[in-house]
Amino acid sequence: MVMPVISLKIRQGFILVFLLLVALPILFVSIGKSYYASLVDATENTLEAHLYSLIGEVDFSENGIEMPQTLLAPELNRINSDTFAYVYKDDEKQWQSESSINKDVHPQVRADLLGEKHYEKIILDDREYWQLSFSLIYDTNDASHTFSFYLLKDNNALLDVMQGFRQTLIEWLIIMGIVISVLLMVGFYWSSRPLRLLDHEIMAIESGQHTEIAGHYPVELRKIQQDLNLLLESQRRQKEQYRKSLSDLAHALKTPLAVLKSSEQALSAENNEQLDRINHMIEHQLKRAASGATDTWKKHTLVAPVAQSILNAMSKVYRDKGINIDLVCCESAQFLGDKTDLMEILGNLIDNACKACVNQVQVVIDDKINQLTVAVSDDGPGIKPADRASLTERGKRLDSYEAGHGIGMAIVNDLVSAYQGQLTISDSPLGGALFNVIFHKTNC
Repeated sequence: MVMPVISLKIRQGFILVFLLLVALPILFVSIGKSYYASLVDATENTLEAHLYSLIGEVDFSENGIEMPQTLLAPELNRINSDTFAYVYKDDEKQWQSESSINKDVHPQVRADLLGEKHYEKIILDDREYWQLSFSLIYDTNDASHTFSFYLLKDNNALLDVMQGFRQTLIEWLIIMGIVISVLLMVGFYWSSRPLRLLDHEIMAIESGQHTEIAGHYPVELRKIQQDLNLLLESQRRQKEQYRKSLSDLAHALKTPLAVLKSSEQALSAENNEQLDRINHMIEHQLKRAASGATDTWKKHTLVAPVAQSILNAMSKVYRDKGINIDLVCCESAQFLGDKTDLMEILGNLIDNACKACVNQVQVVIDDKINQLTVAVSDDGPGIKPADRASLTERGKRLDSYEAGHGIGMAIVNDLVSAYQGQLTISDSPLGGALFNVIFHKTNC
């Protein structure tokens, strides 16, 4: 359950990154465009109000127009303002506001504005302006004249306002991003509490502190809790049945073994050593059946004496074959597990190598800080890649081996898996097969 919790935290981080790097910039751009559009609309309304004010203040005559000294719109009275006004009579300029006196700006004269307003963005001398235009016809006794009103707003004034707004918007978006991130982190932390609790309970079960998941979980996790408890209960029943069967089998073998120990066959030192080994294995299995094999990780077994003992036995068993067995192992190498399990693993690997070899077997045991590696190789015919997977299945025996019940490698694979190790089969430098076992000490 550790990996799902880690994956949840990774997803949480991805959501926060997406929010900060994608969503907030999109929000910044969209709000900025909306605000600029509102500034353009507000500018149109302001220029329209100035237009009506000018029309109300203008005094038409046959000679032209007369305007008051001071207009109602203060922006048009102020020199160097960003708003200008012009009045044309029959396409000839008749008047301009005081705000445009120091400006070399001339509106774009239009001839199709009679009776309607026209609002547009224009470019004058590489500078952008917003222009509102309107024309009307004034009749005199002698003729009719067209009077056109033009009001201009410098677009830089809008951009200046926009720049200030963007600065304020950035500051608030940063604050909002921090607040949202904190709220999301708190929300994710709170919502993932049941998963962390479930993770801790499973870790407690793995360490033997608890036997079931007993916490109170939301509805979404109760089904998982029930299924896991059912699985744990089923595993406990199977384990108990296994211990009972193993105990019955071990007790059933003790009586025939006692008879063999008292027979003439036990007078041979070699036979007596093998009988003692069988008796020790039976005692070990009885002890495992009684304890549930939960304390093997607490044991530290020196590898070199066990390996040397097995090699001595193999040299006697295969005396007629004349095998040269080479052992490379430091005296301090340790196996974090039970001695009998190590004997079972090494015994099966070396025995299989002796069966398959021509006359050369090599055993290399490398003890490092984090792992123990056992490599057993021979110079026999080797194992085809297609047959390597089936070799660890119970009841499978390859033609390279002349004897055996076909369960030795399956036992080795089961024991290695029980210690959370890895067993691999490859080609040996000697020409045969190479069996490589890795035990991670942090997992034993």
